[in-house]
Amino acid sequence: MAERPVLVGLIPQAVVLDAGDQASWLSDAGNLKVEFDANRCPFASNIFQAPEGMRIVSGPVTPGTKSGNYKYRLFLNEQMVGRGEVIVREK
Repeated sequence: MAERPVLVGLIPQAVVLDAGDQASWLSDAGNLKVEFDANRCPFASNIFQAPEGMRIVSGPVTPGTKSGNYKYRLFLNEQMVGRGEVIVREK
């Protein structure tokens, strides 16, 4: 399974995933939380959390997910610090 890292605080703010790929987020600046819309999320869970220095891994895109753009909010120490986007494309 390929992994596409997302560097918090650095560009790119969007990551492109193919079927079988997963996203990962990492921050050494504090507790990290990634939150997708509960009704529109390409993964099995819509909220991912990790303490400082620990990597968040989304897991693979849920089977049957349509290709498209899925936006998320990014929180650092419970404060929203930005927005990002996961782009799912068909193989």
